[in-house]
This record gives sequence, structure tokens and C-alpha cells, in this order.
Amino acid sequence: MSMCVLGMAEEFRDYKIGVNAIWPATAIATAAIELIGGDSMMNSSRTPAIMADAAYAMLIRDPTKFTGNFCIDEEIVTEEGVTDLEQYHNCPGTPLSPDFFLGDAYPVPESYSSDGDFSLGKKAGSGIGAMMSKFRPLMTPEIMHKTAIVFAVDFGEGEKWTFDMKNKGTISDNDDTEADVTFQMTEEVFIKIIKGELQSTGAFMSGQMKIQGNLMEAMKLEGLFKQMRTKLNNRRNNRSEIH
Repeated sequence: MSMCVLGMAEEFRDYKIGVNAIWPATAIATAAIELIGGDSMMNSSRTPAIMADAAYAMLIRDPTKFTGNFCIDEEIVTEEGVTDLEQYHNCPGTPLSPDFFLGDAYPVPESYSSDGDFSLGKKAGSGIGAMMSKFRPLMTPEIMHKTAIVFAVDFGEGEKWTFDMKNKGTISDNDDTEADVTFQMTEEVFIKIIKGELQSTGAFMSGQMKIQGNLMEAMKLEGLFKQMRTKLNNRRNNRSEIH
């Protein structure tokens, strides 16, 4: 998109036609966001109205002076005199999720979700090791066959766990096996995903989780943890029935 804007801005400059790009500063409450993140993502999004207002403001500007620009919706409406951005909030009072594709260089307002402001090294305590030990018995041949990848979860500060679902069927914090995909997130986010309180796709889109490696393989994470969560609940229920 960026290259198209720059190229067409120059191509049509002599015809007094302006070509610009616009991107949202936050998640926008669309059907795609609802599908990816459900109600939680919708509540932490702005309405499409902010994009419409920003686009209109850009379209009525002088194309001989305003062309070849890369714009952010909230910056455009602010330039037009809008001071109350809360009017665009899909669920006022809920922290906003910053748009994933803007990256870390774009300043994150205080009203945004603190979880969205991704920072490696946040600690939720020492329960990760205990949680991993519960997962180890669940590395069955069936789950390995369905997953068949090596992935790592990097919590920062040297804490990294490797799930070898391809060869060894192990979970270890000292495995040097090269991972097909690595997930970077805080322990808090990881626990939410494990408990089913947050979808991995939603965590990725809101910037709470970063991915390095094969994105297609990364999509298996949601199904894997769903299977493990089901097996853990079944084992817990079986123990309660025995007692």
C-alpha cells in the first residue's frame, strides 16, 4: 500500500489528484475484529466513524498541497479540531487496544490498554514451571501428530520454554532445538490464553503477543492449547469423581 501511494501520488500530481493513505491508531470495531477477538476486542475498539471522519477530512483538502501522505485517523481528526476522541469509543471506559500494524514507534496514549503496550519481562510469579509440568503428560502421540511443530514461548529475561511436538514430545526451558515459530508474550498473557480467557489471535492482533517464524504454523497454537485445556479439565473432573 505504501509503495502504491507514493507511486500514484507522483503519477497523478500533474492532474491535481491527491493520493494518500490512512491507518487507524486503534483497533476498529468491524466484523473482522469481532471474529478474531470477540466481545473483548470489540469493547476495546473505536467505531468506524473515526475512519470515516478522517477520510472525509483528507478528501476535501487541496490535492495540490496534500498528497503522498501516510496518515493516522486520530491525528487527522485532531488537526480538524476534534478534541473529544471518546465519542468514537465503541465501549467508553474500556482501555483501547492499539493497532498492531503501527508498531512500537507510534506513541501509545495512557487510555490504551496496558496489556497492548507490549513489554518483555513482565512477571506473573513463578507458576509457569508448575503449569508446564502439568502439560508434559498431555504430550500424547495424538496431539503430536496433529501439531507436528516445534514452538517456543519467550517470556523475556532469559525465560524461554520449548514445546517439541515434532520429534521428542517434550516441554523444556533448556532445549536448544530450533523452533519453527516463537511466541513472545508476558506470563500474564500466556496464562489468559491457557485458561481460555484470551484467544491467541486476539492477543496477536492487539499487540499483546508477537510472533517470529512460520505464521501458518503459529495458527495451530489455539487448537493445541484448547486440546490441552480440555484434557486438563477432564483429568481434574476424574480426580474429583474418585474423591
